[in-house]
Amino acid sequence: MKGNILEAVIGAVVLVVASFFVYFAYVSSGEKVKDGYILTARFDDASGISVGSDIKLNGIKVGIVKSLALDESYQARATLLIRSDVKVPDDSSAAITTDGIMGNKFIAIAAGYSEQKFAPGDEIESTRSSVNLEKLINNFALGGDKKKSEEK
Repeated sequence: MKGNILEAVIGAVVLVVASFFVYFAYVSSGEKVKDGYILTARFDDASGISVGSDIKLNGIKVGIVKSLALDESYQARATLLIRSDVKVPDDSSAAITTDGIMGNKFIAIAAGYSEQKFAPGDEIESTRSSVNLEKLINNFALGGDKKKSEEK
């Protein structure tokens, strides 16, 4: 009987500790963007980006990807939800990048120097798509791209 009580106490402690870790993970998962304004950006390749991916302005999270869709020219059209207190200069650029080699992909906005700011609904014209590491390794392993090998 004494063993059953000890096992029950240890089980309860494990559940409390697990609950603490779940709560801590939720709280530290980053700032949630609830309200803001919409910008759009088009990318040739949006690999690694999904709804909910972070948007960072000079390294600080300022929004999330609200939706992704293909436009009529088969480019990825990302709808970006930017915090309402952040005003992005209208000469800024957007790129899909990674937190380190194995990190998560996000959209990085490099702030421009214009006094004019994007208005809700505007499109970021200057964009750069994600780099596909597999393609780079394949090109390196084959000694260049297909065009170069055909020229030889």
